[in-house]
Amino acid sequence: MSAVSAVPSADSAAALAHFGTLLSFETDCADVHAALASDGAIPLDFVLLDVRSSALYARGHLPRAVNLPHGKIVASKLAEYPPGTLFVTYCAGPHCNGATRAAMKLAQLGRQVKVMIGGITGWIDEGFQLAVGNE
Repeated sequence: MSAVSAVPSADSAAALAHFGTLLSFETDCADVHAALASDGAIPLDFVLLDVRSSALYARGHLPRAVNLPHGKIVASKLAEYPPGTLFVTYCAGPHCNGATRAAMKLAQLGRQVKVMIGGITGWIDEGFQLAVGNE
């Protein structure tokens, strides 16, 4: 028996519940890219938050992302966004927990949030372009 099958898999109902819940907490680079690339055909229904430092943001970030470092997320910085706004956070990549820290802070402030898994690293790995400066 392999290490893969040594622990039995969950039954289908449990797997469906687990993976459905997982997708309520995260999105991926391809889905964010598709939303950004729709050229208004699909209204952008989330705010993309780059939660890295302003210096890293200036070197390269996702198009249409707003820079708000995770340590600076406070209610007053979110005042321009209506209460039902969905925020999608991202940071450097799988080796960085800034997106998770930002998601926790947003949730503490009563905001809807998902993390974009992969971060900048995943975005680049998918072959998507970064914006630079204040683009």
